[in-house]
Amino acid sequence: MKTIICGLWHVHAEGYYKTAAEYTDVIGVYEPNETWRKEFCAKYNLPEFVTVDEMLNSGADAAIVCTSTDTHADIIVRLAEAGIDIFTEKVLALTTEECEKIEAAVNKSGVRFVISYPHKYGAGAQTLKKIADSGELGKINFFRCRNVHNGSTANWLPLHFYNAKECGGGAMIDLGAHGMYLSDWFCGMPMAAKSVFTIACDREDVKVLNSDGVEDNAVTVMQYANGCIAINETGFDSTGYPLTLEICGEQGRALYAGDKVEKWTAETKETVIVPMEEALPSPLVQFCTGSILPGCGIQEAKNLTKLMEMAYAGK
Repeated sequence: MKTIICGLWHVHAEGYYKTAAEYTDVIGVYEPNETWRKEFCAKYNLPEFVTVDEMLNSGADAAIVCTSTDTHADIIVRLAEAGIDIFTEKVLALTTEECEKIEAAVNKSGVRFVISYPHKYGAGAQTLKKIADSGELGKINFFRCRNVHNGSTANWLPLHFYNAKECGGGAMIDLGAHGMYLSDWFCGMPMAAKSVFTIACDREDVKVLNSDGVEDNAVTVMQYANGCIAINETGFDSTGYPLTLEICGEQGRALYAGDKVEKWTAETKETVIVPMEEALPSPLVQFCTGSILPGCGIQEAKNLTKLMEMAYAGK
């Protein structure tokens, strides 16, 4: 499979290239920022595509989309119309309307589509989902995800990740995307959402970078018709806090944190460490090998954008 890297805006672009190079023939890079493009292509000895048309006419079978989020709708539609399979960073687009345009183009062309939801296929989430689906916790009434890093307080996030137009927001729409697609997976789509967004980093050098005032510390609480509540916590201000997933039901609870899952049920009345399920291939590996699993398709992509619209409307 001949693959192109479409954009270097996202921090994961380099890692995606390295993975794609293991499984496919990467034939070049499109990136409108000349400096980024030339430096990357020189580093990895790759051809440059200066324009979108050059990229579309390159003979590529597939594209890995890492352009800024606000450009996803236009670029992905053009890729689909050119018959090029699509792997994209999350979120798919900034509005439901844009997502529907992408969906229409993907369906019309019949190209493959995969979105990057890596935590869904990790051992911890797989183990927790198996427990939840088994029914041993009873009716599920609570889900919580905490996913944070120190990108602001340690000042390693690139400048453009504070650009409200390009990103569509701050911590919630970026890192918080993982908690959103996981809440959809465990609980479905909520009926309402409320958010609290703050700027917690007080480093003077970061304040200069964050001139748009995007949130670096965020929580969204989601309400479901069946009484369930889901909480998505995220931010760029925490160090050393592991990805944490918690699910509770009428008959028990399960918690994933620090690479282990523990469970308590009313039947056993004791906390036990649960053997971990095996991690499944990442969405990018699925895309590159053609072995695509359920859960990272266009409907899930649309759901994430809808959840983000609810989160930002409810702040």
